[in-house]
Amino acid sequence: MTRSAMTSDAKRKNSKPKEAGREGVFDRELEDLPQELRWRGWMGRIEATLFASASPVGREDLARVVGQEASVEMLIEDIQAELVGRPYELAETAGGWMFRTKTQFAEAIKAATDLGDQPLAFTEMEMGVLCAIAYHQPIDRAGLKDIFGKDVSRDLLARLRFKDLIASGPRAPRAGAPHTFVTTEMFLTAFDLQTLRDLPELDLALADTDEQTRTVQI
Repeated sequence: MTRSAMTSDAKRKNSKPKEAGREGVFDRELEDLPQELRWRGWMGRIEATLFASASPVGREDLARVVGQEASVEMLIEDIQAELVGRPYELAETAGGWMFRTKTQFAEAIKAATDLGDQPLAFTEMEMGVLCAIAYHQPIDRAGLKDIFGKDVSRDLLARLRFKDLIASGPRAPRAGAPHTFVTTEMFLTAFDLQTLRDLPELDLALADTDEQTRTVQI
């Protein structure tokens, strides 16, 4: 059972009538619907918005499609409750929400179609550099050289950039003001993080790069 919208009768009575000639304007409030149907309508709008987006959608963006009396968080919780037992879920990541298939169905998706998400594969050095950027951003190539004791190739950085895991950051306060590198929203999504504060302890993260390759399913 979904939560009922926390509607205040007084607020509805005191609300301003719709201006003449504005019938075509997007109706966020759905005031003409009964309380339960309004809530269902808002849930549908949240779901449609998330299904249409290939990246996480933040709270402010979702709030634009529902009424002032609707709680985005409560609507999300009701949608999540209805998805229990389904092969996909509504996950919070990278400061927003997105639909994604559950990990236990990854092999079935691969076996049935070529449309499934492809894993991100990393060499040991790529994972090490990505880890260094994540924990020390913004950092330039000279800073990476200090960490690894050798130059990090531009090709390696280009591969991480091509995978949309890193991007250019602010200029470094060094001679020539070189570009720095920072992680992206895709990085958070790929590693199932909401923010960079969710990164594991540094020693544990570095220890996790011992194998020759790493694969991350997104």
